[in-house]
Amino acid sequence: MIKNEERKTTVGQRILIGGIALFMLAATFMLYATMVLNFNDQTAKNADMEAKEQRLQEVYSEYMTQTQAQASELSNKHFDEFVSYKSRVVEYNGADAQTELLSVDLKEGDGAEVTDANFVDYAAYYVGWLQDGTIFDSSFNSNDDPTSLKSPLEGSTNMIQGWLEGIVGMKIGGVRELTIPSTLAYGENEQNGIPANSPLKFVIMLIDPVEPVEASDELTKLYREVYGNESL
Repeated sequence: MIKNEERKTTVGQRILIGGIALFMLAATFMLYATMVLNFNDQTAKNADMEAKEQRLQEVYSEYMTQTQAQASELSNKHFDEFVSYKSRVVEYNGADAQTELLSVDLKEGDGAEVTDANFVDYAAYYVGWLQDGTIFDSSFNSNDDPTSLKSPLEGSTNMIQGWLEGIVGMKIGGVRELTIPSTLAYGENEQNGIPANSPLKFVIMLIDPVEPVEASDELTKLYREVYGNESL
């Protein structure tokens, strides 16, 4: 009769098993510790980002308050005059308006003259409308019942060709009405409620360039940190 021999582990095997157990325990602890550290780190990052977003709102609000104060000061100076030209916004013959760029000076300015060389050296209040008399854009706070003016438009090369050509020869302080054929506007492209192939009319008042309210270094830094590389 064969007897079952009692199986026993050797000392070496016991040491190996113990080592494996300790390794597994240490690995589990390290994994747990890493998860806790990552959680705490993410929590800290979230809290830091929330604090930056809150501060950004505060600093941006201060910036907008200064911008609006500047706009209000300029509006108080120019609103009464510019709103009087709103009566020019009437229906017009779209076919006739498609022929060529036309300009009519409603007021002669006495400041620097806009030329091809310095046409960005101005700011402008404007109202633009379609052939049915619909205002598609303006400097008024309300197209229907204006009571003030928004911040003036800064001179820029990023304008339709009819605008760029139409203001040449104007002087600062002057007011001009432009009739722009669609070929010098948006052509066959529909643009923000402006139908394709639409001629446009504008009344434009030029004023001296306005020094924009500068964004503080803190605002610029916070904006970049919260929104990435986007510019303010």
